[in-house]
Amino acid sequence: MTKQESFKRRIRERMEKTGERYAEARRVLITQTSSQDRPWVSLPEISDNAVSAATGRSWNEWCELIERWPGHSEGHQAIAIYLEAEQGLDGWWSQAVTIGFERITGLRLPHQMADGTFTANKSRTITVDGQQLRTMLLDENARTDLFPGESTNLTSKPSAKNIRIAIGGGSAQIAIAAAGNRTKITIQHSRLATFDDVERWKFYWSDWLDTLERESATP
Repeated sequence: MTKQESFKRRIRERMEKTGERYAEARRVLITQTSSQDRPWVSLPEISDNAVSAATGRSWNEWCELIERWPGHSEGHQAIAIYLEAEQGLDGWWSQAVTIGFERITGLRLPHQMADGTFTANKSRTITVDGQQLRTMLLDENARTDLFPGESTNLTSKPSAKNIRIAIGGGSAQIAIAAAGNRTKITIQHSRLATFDDVERWKFYWSDWLDTLERESATP
């Protein structure tokens, strides 16, 4: 077996383990091979250079420090409290380093939250009447037209800045903001049960935004 064939086999094995697409699995393995002292199950969202500049430690150094602490097996909240109370990180960085540690060591998959659920995000600026869309999202009958075949339930107050609806076994928060003569729509679909749900709903919301813009352009 050539080195290239061996590397492709490792990529496929990683895809099966993590659910990542080919390009992401390949990028992680290249990063590991070229610069990491330990195997990384997933890449953290923050680069090694950025975490080093902000905290004074690289990702590998943080992982080693956390693993040496006896309480690291108690979970996300315990680690974050330890980093803030004992290692001098502020609240934001204590959470960021904890999440990075979980990603690197495989305790947390991409898009996975501390409670084990997953979140899919989608954002786009389109030509649509933002106020009209908001009105439709708040109306039960209109939501039937907006989400054909899907059961929805409004879970936020009508006066809330962002609209939250229960859909697909999760909770979708929809933010609507004016962007010149267009409208920026940001969707955060949380509490999804599995990693596979992320890809499914990212595709769904992309298609949903396409449909909104297409229909808004129809006379």
